[in-house]
Amino acid sequence: MDTKELDKTYVAGTYKRFPIEIVSGKGSVVKDPSGKEYIDMGSGIGVTSFGIADETWQKAIIDQISKVQHMSNLYYTQPCVKLAKLLCEKTGMSKVFFSNSGAEANECAIKVARKYSSDKYGAGRHTIITLENSFHGRTLTTLAATGQDHYHELFTPLTPGFVSVPANDVAALEKAIAETNPAGVMIECVQGEGGVLPLDASYIKAVRELTQKNDIIMVVDEVQTGNGRSGQLYSYMNFGIKPDVVSTAKGLAGGLPLGATLISEKCQNVLGFGDHGSTFGGNPVSCAAAVSILSRIDDKLLEEVRKKSAFVFDAFKNAPGVQSISGLGLMIGIKTEKPASEVVAKCMENGVLCLTAKDKVRLLPALNIPMDVLEKAIAVIKDACV
Repeated sequence: MDTKELDKTYVAGTYKRFPIEIVSGKGSVVKDPSGKEYIDMGSGIGVTSFGIADETWQKAIIDQISKVQHMSNLYYTQPCVKLAKLLCEKTGMSKVFFSNSGAEANECAIKVARKYSSDKYGAGRHTIITLENSFHGRTLTTLAATGQDHYHELFTPLTPGFVSVPANDVAALEKAIAETNPAGVMIECVQGEGGVLPLDASYIKAVRELTQKNDIIMVVDEVQTGNGRSGQLYSYMNFGIKPDVVSTAKGLAGGLPLGATLISEKCQNVLGFGDHGSTFGGNPVSCAAAVSILSRIDDKLLEEVRKKSAFVFDAFKNAPGVQSISGLGLMIGIKTEKPASEVVAKCMENGVLCLTAKDKVRLLPALNIPMDVLEKAIAVIKDACV
């Protein structure tokens, strides 16, 4: 049996895979078994920050894996503390908890919010307010946090204690705060799985003001928007605020599983001995990979991300077959007149790999995609829209 047949026989059928197998690649170009090349405009859903087989990233992994590939968190390892220090220095946060995924990072953020509230105010102040159309993960708790009913339908009862309100509606948020006396408010500055929809800047600032006024923990989910994707290191930095807790994953380790929950000074002592844990969280190989990634996301790279973003937005503005374009940085959604799935299929035929988000074509290229490669990909996508 070939790879596709083996997959169908032995892998749980939870993914509707595209009909190609990827066997190798370099940078933003990948190959199938026949040698056909594709420009990768999805980067593993925002994971391979510096593309495929990045040499600096590879060296960091090989160097670490030749020393020790894993130790439990009963012992100290240098990559773990080095990465934590780097994250805190770049964000002004005070502590980091490492896990393996975005859902786990969000679970930790929820626990921090609830324990902060419990420690200070006692039992009963536990509700987490999230936004309609949000997506926070696929565990039972992060599904409960996700403000999209169709993700809930087959898995009830979900974890209680979550309320979703409409995005960009300050009055609805104020009402929910008054009625639920919540422990936390959790938002994505750009709703990725919800259709690549940025929140209004004024709304994000209002969330910060209301949470501060009512001593509620503000959590920003940076799982997809983080690590340079938005044109700043983390998307909240575009709006002049500092949350209490930040979750991140995806592009952090450039292709290895790693999640991180960044905790501000306000909450830094909330989690004590035995309150949380993870067998693989802070794995030295994943952390070494992340140090390689994070240390290279500097002002120069972020400026390039913003310039490439402007190029893409300009290219699709008023383009034939395009109704609208949304997003931030190199996290972009294109509403096309044709069904998005048709556009993605046509692009694939012509050597470009794209994603979808609801009814949009979604683009998440590597942060360092060369400009000539990006231009070629955009030309293919524009042709597919017509």
